[in-house]
Amino acid sequence: MFLSAVLLGLCICFIIFQLRPRRPKNFPPGPPALPILGNILQLNLQNLMGDLERLRRSYGNVYSLFFGPRPNVVINGVKAMKEAMVIKAVEFAGRPQDLLVHDVTQSKGFIFSDYGSSWREHRRFSLMTMRNFGLGKKSMEERIHDEIQYIITTLDKNIGKTLTPQVMFHNAASNIMCQVVFGTRYEYDDEFITTIVQSVTEVTKIASGPWAMVTNLTHLKTKSKFIQMIHKKTRIPGEPRDFLDCYLDEMEKTAEDSSFSEDKLIFTAIDLLFAGTDTTSNTLLTAFLYLMNHPHIQERCQQEIDRVLEGKDQACFDDRHQMPYMQAVIHESQRIANTIPLSVHCTTKDTELAGYSIPKGTRIMQNLSSVLNEEGQWKYPHEFNPENFLNDQGEFVKPDAFMPFSAGPRICLGEGLARMELFLIMVTLLRKFKFIWPEDAGKPDYTPIFGLTTTPRPYPMKVQHRL
Repeated sequence: MFLSAVLLGLCICFIIFQLRPRRPKNFPPGPPALPILGNILQLNLQNLMGDLERLRRSYGNVYSLFFGPRPNVVINGVKAMKEAMVIKAVEFAGRPQDLLVHDVTQSKGFIFSDYGSSWREHRRFSLMTMRNFGLGKKSMEERIHDEIQYIITTLDKNIGKTLTPQVMFHNAASNIMCQVVFGTRYEYDDEFITTIVQSVTEVTKIASGPWAMVTNLTHLKTKSKFIQMIHKKTRIPGEPRDFLDCYLDEMEKTAEDSSFSEDKLIFTAIDLLFAGTDTTSNTLLTAFLYLMNHPHIQERCQQEIDRVLEGKDQACFDDRHQMPYMQAVIHESQRIANTIPLSVHCTTKDTELAGYSIPKGTRIMQNLSSVLNEEGQWKYPHEFNPENFLNDQGEFVKPDAFMPFSAGPRICLGEGLARMELFLIMVTLLRKFKFIWPEDAGKPDYTPIFGLTTTPRPYPMKVQHRL
């Protein structure tokens, strides 16, 4: 009996040992992993970025973790990030296809689609279409200024009161994207715009859980499909009003074996809404949180704005070239906001990184936080300070470590639009209003809510007219 128990115990130990994850030859180092679970118990989802930084100090800028039996490589720092995302861009441009989101989207959008001909076609088409609809041109500026007037109306109604700006900024960013994608602006209490804002904010929170992602994406797909159906009835071929019309025109032009389809249209539209809503609104929220609590920086911005815009009715995007300090504040807000702290890719072929061998299909976690806060890359890496983007002559400069939109083939599709929105919205609002941290609000909590994107915690705001 005793011998049988010993043999059984040995067999169990042998099986567990065999199940222990093993790193391939010349694979990046990392902490020991448990059988079946890998390194999951060593990570705290409430402080994942802190854990990744702790492991970086122990194992270097390129290390590995096991989530279950599957190995993941974590990339940190400017040097390793540029080697992967720029020098060997295509080799690190894949997307893992075993995540829950792929069961929902069926990989029919482009954010979560794997690197390949369909992805390249859709990205190239989307970039071209957004440019043709005024990305970087006056027509897009006019749409943004139109939406800014609704923000101003909301703030005017709350002069002397305390408000929470989260929904206001989310609505504005969503509506700008709705005009590009659907050709329509929605009132802030419209069911569709509230669905977008709710879906985006819930999907991007890890704490919401996987079923929140499934429910919200499915609901948003249904709403978008209804709008597409209306569009098909009212469109005039060859005279596009928006992104949907351009896509439907492209479907009619391309061959039968084309990657363009109605299902892909729906998820491409949803991807554009996600890409253009949460990142922009969260950066605005971060910017005004810090400007309220650094009033000397807010005042210096307003002085520069008043000088450059003297005699002008409104700002234009080209005015940024005469506003180095405002540019520095916007970019510093993006750096601090760190809206996409982790970007998950996978390798498209066997490759090397920092001297390590990485097999095809390995999941890659690009820790963009490590770049935006890297010692030696910034004058003040751990504090909000626009001097990070100014040289000794007070001129605006952009360090190599500034990668809030990632880099390489998968750089954020809406980068150009986001830069225009941030500049026009912040300049217009700072010209008209003074933003104040309420006296009874206590100390601000700068700790963000971590998810697919990083979101500032809800906070109060008071507003006064400047003029």
